[in-house]
Amino acid sequence: MKYAIFIYSNPTTWAHPTFMHQEGLTQDERDARMNEFGLLMKEISESGELVIGQPLDDPARARTIRLQGDSLTTVDGPFHESPQRLAGYFIVDCESIDRAVDIASRFPDARDGATEVRALVE
Repeated sequence: MKYAIFIYSNPTTWAHPTFMHQEGLTQDERDARMNEFGLLMKEISESGELVIGQPLDDPARARTIRLQGDSLTTVDGPFHESPQRLAGYFIVDCESIDRAVDIASRFPDARDGATEVRALVE
C-alpha cells in the first residue's frame, strides 16, 4: 500500500532540509539529525519503500484559491494561522500503516514540527 508522509515545519528560514534551520540547535545536533536523515533515506531506498520525496517551495510564494459561487478569490500564501507549514512530502510503499508511521516518526522534522501519514487512494 502506498502512503504519503507529509512533513510540517516552522523553520526560521525556508531552506531544505527544514530541520537544519530550526532555532536553538547546536551544530552537533544539526549534524546528528542530518546523519539520521541520511540513514533513513538509505534504508527506505534500499528496501524499495521510497517511491518519491520532494521539498516544497517557500509558503510565501504559495497561492490559495477559493471558488464561492461565481466568485474566484486568490490569496497570497497559505490560508491558515498555524506557524507550521507543509514543507514537503514523501511517498512510500509499505506493508502497513504501522510501517509508514514508523518511517514518519524517524524524520528529524517530527521532533520540532510534525509528520502526517495518509494512505493513498488507488
